[in-house]
Amino acid sequence: MHASRRRLLLGTLKLFNLGLMVLSFALATVLLVSQAGKGNSLSSFLSMRVKLSNFLLFLGVLVVWHGIFSLCGLYQSTRLSGGRSLVMGAMKATTFATLFLAVVGESFKLIMVTPVFVGAFWVCSSVLMVVGRLAIRRLLETARLYGHNLRYVLILGTNSRAIEFARRLEDRPEVGYRILGFVDEDWSGRKEFSKTKYTLCCGLKDLAEFLRRHVVDEVAIYLPVRSFYEYTAQLAALCEQHGIIMRFDSDLFNLKIAHARAYDVDGDNHVTAHSVSFDSWPLLIKRVLDIALSISLLVALAPLLAIVALTIRLTSEGPVFFLQERVGRNKRRFLIYKFRTMVPHADKLLPELEMLNEATGPVFKIKNDPRLTPIGKFLRRASIDELPQLLNVLKGDMSLVGPRPLPVRDYEGFNEDWQRRRFSVRPGVTCLWQVNGRSSISFEKWMQLDLQYMDEWSLWLDIKILARTVPAVLKGSGAA
Repeated sequence: MHASRRRLLLGTLKLFNLGLMVLSFALATVLLVSQAGKGNSLSSFLSMRVKLSNFLLFLGVLVVWHGIFSLCGLYQSTRLSGGRSLVMGAMKATTFATLFLAVVGESFKLIMVTPVFVGAFWVCSSVLMVVGRLAIRRLLETARLYGHNLRYVLILGTNSRAIEFARRLEDRPEVGYRILGFVDEDWSGRKEFSKTKYTLCCGLKDLAEFLRRHVVDEVAIYLPVRSFYEYTAQLAALCEQHGIIMRFDSDLFNLKIAHARAYDVDGDNHVTAHSVSFDSWPLLIKRVLDIALSISLLVALAPLLAIVALTIRLTSEGPVFFLQERVGRNKRRFLIYKFRTMVPHADKLLPELEMLNEATGPVFKIKNDPRLTPIGKFLRRASIDELPQLLNVLKGDMSLVGPRPLPVRDYEGFNEDWQRRRFSVRPGVTCLWQVNGRSSISFEKWMQLDLQYMDEWSLWLDIKILARTVPAVLKGSGAA
């Protein structure tokens, strides 16, 4: 696409997005006026808008919204992005825009910006933005299928990763990529490439001449880094001289689980490979929910906590709380809080009971642990002993949902590195293990459930686990 045409389309998109936000504001106002109370009538709203100060304030809000959309990546190319990424990006932008509008409304005491208005505005803006972006994508995809807005890509390298990249592009003709062919020298793997339908345009030495004489929008570089580093650097510099977009395969080490993402570090771009979600705003919401729910539960359960503490104090010698060092996120050590359910110094008696261990793997569990106090057995079965961990959640050592934090003794007994990936996220009070049988399932299955949670994590998954935890605790399934 020509640069001037791209700028025109990008400018149109920016105006379109801001137009949707203005429309959302108007729709939210109509919804509010339809159930208006005292001082909230349509005439009062219109009279408020004609004031110069209000007009300038709204203009400033639009400018900030534009900045929010830019920071959220709404103006970056999403040609190769999935539909889910498009939807989540739009909702992320409208959420931050709504929060800013709420702050402005509270700061300037705007009559119209009530909690109901803010909620209506968020719903309207999110729906309109998502529908608008999906409609634009559908329009562009249709145009590309008819041969418009195409991009011609040349692929350097003929290895399996390069061929797979080409096939992925061909499987999605709606993205509008056309493969010119491949560029490479003769090597042992060329026999496999010759079995494909793809064309070898030229050798690496002839790339400069090919770029001079053909339409090339992008060059995808899939050459081996170790053996072709110096040569790849020269070819990249050549593409830079021609002003051609370059794509590099971020999976340099053929990682199976970790996903790569580019980050700016003080002006330098770095590729980071991670095996857990790094999306900042869902994690932020997760943390906010942790704090809000923990405080609410601690307040609501305060009478029960006081009764349990008093009962422990009256029925057995020793402290009310049991503090133990656990292994948290990225092997950080922290003290976990629990109601004491065992006799004092129970840890020192553990070596004498090792032979009675009923659990598989490095963990220690026995159903009729002789160290348990009479009240401790009940607290364990009802999982009441876990409630003080809400304090750990408030401190940030734990989350409400996440892999259970294990004692140092258990961690030292791990003999498989794939199992240690569970320690790369914040541990939790409950997780899939708790709602799928707890101590009744094997250690191997427990670890698999933890990794399944990490690989499939979403806020909705956390909500479902929390909802399933309550009946699991009431039934006492797998408690030990």
